[in-house]
Amino acid sequence: MDLQLLSSRAIMGMYFARREATPNAGWIDGVSNLFGSDQAGETYNFLGQSPAMREWIGGRQAKGFSGQGITILNVHYEASVEIQKKDARRDKTGQIRARLEEFYDEGANHWATLLSSLLLAGASSLCYDGQYYFDTDHTEGQSGVQSNKINVDISGLPALVHGAVAAPSVEEMQQSILAGISAILSFKGDRGQMMNRNAKAFVVVVPVGLYLIAVAAVSTLTTVNLAPNLNPNLIAGLTIDVQMVAELTWTDTFAVFRTDSPIKGFIRQTEQEVELKAKAEGSEFEFDNDAWQFGIDAWRGVGYGYWQRACLVTMV
Repeated sequence: MDLQLLSSRAIMGMYFARREATPNAGWIDGVSNLFGSDQAGETYNFLGQSPAMREWIGGRQAKGFSGQGITILNVHYEASVEIQKKDARRDKTGQIRARLEEFYDEGANHWATLLSSLLLAGASSLCYDGQYYFDTDHTEGQSGVQSNKINVDISGLPALVHGAVAAPSVEEMQQSILAGISAILSFKGDRGQMMNRNAKAFVVVVPVGLYLIAVAAVSTLTTVNLAPNLNPNLIAGLTIDVQMVAELTWTDTFAVFRTDSPIKGFIRQTEQEVELKAKAEGSEFEFDNDAWQFGIDAWRGVGYGYWQRACLVTMV
């Protein structure tokens, strides 16, 4: 019998191999900016829109910036796993490798977990303008009152097939997505200028129950083959992705984000990226427990960025 011990170095190698092979979820970069931090927290000032070009009459008219902002604190997060030496010695079926891959995936998915929490709390958590992130009465400067929290009555939509709010038809889902995109395109900044006039790329973030119908709704094939009253502009000149987020508890609700703007809807902040640490061969822990421990930890935080890059859509 082969009694060779799987070393801690080999186990750590498995971890880093998984890290190299597993890319970060693309939707995270699409909906959030990542900033570095070197202290307990960072303050982000939202300075408002830059002034628009105007005819030169009576000299220059310089405009100042607003001073609204938020502070994001860094939080210490960790995850640890323990492996008995006997299991390392007897692992002939790759069970340790499988556990370590899951262990890394948990760390890699942590940003998604944090952003999911922001999504779920968005209708009851304040953002930089003092309103809830998803709210019906955002206003600043010359913007007028604006809403990034909308309801769509699917029973009144032009569709050959009607469904329910938790199981809409493809036509209803498509038009509901369009309503969210249209809202984002309409948003103005504090100087009354359109903020998303050049928007071409969006992601629709849905719970598990709406995933398949959302994918069908943005499909080119679906648009061609279904009824002619489907809006062809859903895909004309736009890039629309669908992202399922398992943590979302919504049944009749989804969120739309603009993803091609340099300033995005959420903020990710990192003081210390994920580090792998071990108590293994030669450690007191090994001597006392005949086992090894591997842990990952990071200092990071998340917060709300521009609400104008997002819209919460509830089908009613």
